Amino acid sequence: MDLYEAAGVVGVLTTLAAYLGVQLHRLNAVHAPSLAMNFIGSSLILVSLSRHFNLSAALIEGAWAAISLYGLARVLLRRR
Repeated sequence: MDLYEAAGVVGVLTTLAAYLGVQLHRLNAVHAPSLAMNFIGSSLILVSLSRHFNLSAALIEGAWAAISLYGLARVLLRRR
């Protein structure tokens, strides 16, 4: 397993952990921890896709990262 594939695996595990945390009511989907986990996870998957590109996967992960980043920005701006 090369570094790109490892990044993708860590990204998948991070995204799944965030989703599981929300489903188990341990994380709130609109709070910073789950949003950060989703952003980091999707970003790592995008890194892995830079090695073996797949357009449909890149589109969904790019959208996932952008939406998570938007949510994080809202949380941070609300705190000010």
